[in-house]
Amino acid sequence: HTNKCSVGVATQDDELREKFTGTVERLISYFEFLAEDVREILSTLGYRSIEEIVGRSDLLKVLDDEFAQKFDFQNILRRIDGIDTCQVASNEPFDKNEESQLIIKKILSSIKNPKNPISIDTTISNLNRSFGALTSGEIAKRYGDAGLPDGTITYNLNGVAGQSFGAFLSKGVNINLDGVANDYVGKGMSGGKIIIKPQLQGHNFAGAGNTCLYGATGGKLYVRANVGERFAVRNSGTIAVVEGTGDSPCEYMTGGIVVILGPTGINFGAGMTGGLAFIYDDKREFIDNMNQELIEALRIDTDDTEAERLYLKKLLKDYVDHTQSDKAQDILENFRSEIRNFWMVKPKDMTVLP
Repeated sequence: HTNKCSVGVATQDDELREKFTGTVERLISYFEFLAEDVREILSTLGYRSIEEIVGRSDLLKVLDDEFAQKFDFQNILRRIDGIDTCQVASNEPFDKNEESQLIIKKILSSIKNPKNPISIDTTISNLNRSFGALTSGEIAKRYGDAGLPDGTITYNLNGVAGQSFGAFLSKGVNINLDGVANDYVGKGMSGGKIIIKPQLQGHNFAGAGNTCLYGATGGKLYVRANVGERFAVRNSGTIAVVEGTGDSPCEYMTGGIVVILGPTGINFGAGMTGGLAFIYDDKREFIDNMNQELIEALRIDTDDTEAERLYLKKLLKDYVDHTQSDKAQDILENFRSEIRNFWMVKPKDMTVLP
């Protein structure tokens, strides 16, 4: 309600968590009352449990208003006698996960003995969702958050990745994708690297979907293209470079470094309380798109921002090394003049480079 989550509902800041006055007992009580309400609603329908009404499309009806009458709900409301729920235990082909086979056959030996790094070359499709999560899970079973040494496991992929590509990625795992990815890239990642290089380079080309880096705490994400809306929402530690975003990037961001080499869309930095962002703004549009409630934008072509300039330049060089980005290379080759097109965005109460 204050745009800062200061009551502890969704914050990782220990000082803000101290302001949360709730207790475990109150949370339990809330869900008990919620369950009681559900039971009351069910009883008015003549049923005792949710299981009894799963699949009961005959209990639904179309609202009698002008808008609802514009649509045909026949197939949604059609009920097959004797079939109320899913009748097949599996969900082919969507339960097929190539990563599980790779873990079983090839990856476990390197996880158990990190002195023997491994590199896997394979294709990927949008049927392969949450690629990288199973690998990270196997690592977490043995090493917890410590992960593996950098570069112990490397995936070199080609194709179109499904949702949550690189979710919860662990330290020591690098994923290189020659192609594009769907929503939630790097969700919850705590380490490792995700490098996405679409086969084409060009203005407004999308390399990843919406809500990338949601809740991420570490690692690196480099995308040689634009990404979708809500980029780096609740990012608290990941370093990321992309070439443009949709609306609402860096929303509720509490840490990490984000570099955007192009347009950001509207509502940049809503609720942003930590971290830094460097925005390339050669069109002079960024300030109008920035949510200025908690953040400020500063130029970094002055004498007292040398450390920030050097850091940005180093980061762009690393980005070019991993992605071969033409846009970033052009900026580096003309860095002395191009630095005037950058804004450094930070929370108003933060004074130093983290």
